[in-house]
Amino acid sequence: MMAGLGHGTRRYPRSRGRMGSRTGPDRATLGIVGAVCAVAGFFALGIILGPAAIACGWLALNRTFSGPRPTPAVVAVVLGAIDTLLALRMLAGATPGAGIF
Repeated sequence: MMAGLGHGTRRYPRSRGRMGSRTGPDRATLGIVGAVCAVAGFFALGIILGPAAIACGWLALNRTFSGPRPTPAVVAVVLGAIDTLLALRMLAGATPGAGIF
């Protein structure tokens, strides 16, 4: 028979490993993706990339406000919010430098 062959070493292939849950992207990757979306949103498609940056940053923060916070996630949330507000302002027809901000 084919006893052994590695079948006993890994009984549950979907169990959590030493890196945690592997069902989706990790927090660091989401924070970096959110920060890149926020910076790119200042130059093009801010109305789309701003909320995407906020969502990625929020998921990277893991919806908790205690403990250490990853810097790219905080940057993504803050810049995404600014990006979204500026895009909404431009869609509303306000010209830059008109004295609103």
